[in-house]
Amino acid sequence: MENFLNLILEPLQVLLTKFSLFLPNLLAMLVILLAGIMLAFVIKKILVKFLLALNFDNWSDRMGFTKLMRQGDLWSKPSVTAGTMIFWLLMVITLMSGLSALQLQAVDQLAAQFFSYIPRFLSAAMILGIGYVLAGFIRRTVLIAAANSGFHYAKILADAIHVLLVVLILAMVMEQLHIAPGIVLAAFSIIFGGIVIALAIAFGVGGIDAARRIIEKENAPAAEEEKKNEIEHI
Repeated sequence: MENFLNLILEPLQVLLTKFSLFLPNLLAMLVILLAGIMLAFVIKKILVKFLLALNFDNWSDRMGFTKLMRQGDLWSKPSVTAGTMIFWLLMVITLMSGLSALQLQAVDQLAAQFFSYIPRFLSAAMILGIGYVLAGFIRRTVLIAAANSGFHYAKILADAIHVLLVVLILAMVMEQLHIAPGIVLAAFSIIFGGIVIALAIAFGVGGIDAARRIIEKENAPAAEEEKKNEIEHI
């Protein structure tokens, strides 16, 4: 009978021992999660107020970020959206930190991979944001320069350059995130080359009349001078 009780109680003892060793880690995880959630809320509130003080919403309107958000079905203010993004990033970091406090090998490996991926994610976000602003600036510059030069297809040219730059930026972002780099490179080469060829054909065909008008305009003074000389000769 005693052996039977030992057979039942011994696994329970082992389980209680392991749980007593695991309990401090579990409490540490809960404390990290609670503190991280509170800190994320506070940082979100401070960040939103700071962005509002800097007129971030007006700047986003001028740079085209608000329009991009509306196209993506995001209807909140850019400052609130930025605060929400930072909040959820902090929440994910808090969750991974809490799980790493459990000191489980599989979780530790996952947390290490996540934290090593954060710099790539941040750099990709910077490339996307700065690249989008630069693409919009270059588009406006090309549009103004082409329109002032009397180019009839100024808007098409500006939009085409903007599309090429956006494709280039997206390829850089996906390459930075290591999302199927081989496929991304091949797709970028095909799309970029196809757009360039299509633009060359379109502007080549559509620019025939423009080229003829330019040539006629350049040759008009010479033709008039020649005609004048013929009249004087007669």
